[in-house]
Amino acid sequence: MSHSTTHAPTLRVGIVGLGRLGRRHAENLMTRVAGATLVAACSPLPAELEWARDTLQVPHLYADYEALLAHDGLDAVFLVTPTSLHSQQIIQALKAGKHVFCEKPLSLDLEDCRRVSAEAARHPQLKVMIGFVRRFDASYRDAYNKIQQGAIGSPFMVYSQTCDQYDPDGFFVKFAATSGGIFLDCSVHDIDLARWLLGNPQAVRVYASGTTAIHQDLQQFHDVDNGVAICEFDSGRIATFYASRTMPHGHDTMTEITGTAGRLTVGSNPRRNRVEIADAHGVRNECLPSFFERFEDAFLTEVSVFVDAIRREQKLELTLADATEATRIGIALRESLLSKQPVLL
Repeated sequence: MSHSTTHAPTLRVGIVGLGRLGRRHAENLMTRVAGATLVAACSPLPAELEWARDTLQVPHLYADYEALLAHDGLDAVFLVTPTSLHSQQIIQALKAGKHVFCEKPLSLDLEDCRRVSAEAARHPQLKVMIGFVRRFDASYRDAYNKIQQGAIGSPFMVYSQTCDQYDPDGFFVKFAATSGGIFLDCSVHDIDLARWLLGNPQAVRVYASGTTAIHQDLQQFHDVDNGVAICEFDSGRIATFYASRTMPHGHDTMTEITGTAGRLTVGSNPRRNRVEIADAHGVRNECLPSFFERFEDAFLTEVSVFVDAIRREQKLELTLADATEATRIGIALRESLLSKQPVLL
């Protein structure tokens, strides 16, 4: 590695897709990430491009992805696009010589994951990272470091949940046909965390079950609004996942790691802040409404880690193999939910 790392040039980034999450990434890149500058934005929707121009003053706007990739001097792309486009768009970017950050999941299709990995292997000088944002959250990082230091002995069990606030409009029902179902949409984060926290064991068997508690519209897509799953690993380690779309109190992400000498819990109270309210109803606190607020800092850290890895030519800890494995396990959970049988991996 060269010693001129302190003077690595500023990374010129283009973003593709400016929906809810795309806007968050765009704002971070434009104003908060050292060493990166947002030079271009791409979207097929004129309203999204207008937002980029008017709100962030992004200098170059493209309706067409190939035109963005041809932008002079572009170093990296951020893909915050529908999951069905991820694999093809990553491959196009790599062929154009660009580093790629792509939102999770890598794909809902295992063959597509493998195609991306094969293409990335042909461009070892290019970084590809999938946005498993929880790995970059300060509390999850702290738990990971404590496990590495032996704080809970040998970890053998993870319970992890992603429970979204109830949305009477059923915002996600619109995407149910293409989301891959609740496990690939929500639990893919928990799957990645469990593998990471347990030391990357190999999944061998899963069983999933679920119910439609409120959003009956999901049944036409063979999806559920509450699902639970067990994943067994070759080392005798176990993970349990719970995903929900119907929490009345807010977004509730929580993970518990049990080891031979103790247990760590991350996020057992999804509190909005440190205020407690005591009144005739008892003592309580308000909760965060969505994952945006819960992982606001982590979204920024994740981008900074990606940018730094490129500028300093460092290896990324989070790999395409990790993203592929999360999809592989998520697909098996979906299969088990539909077949009502355990699935061997």
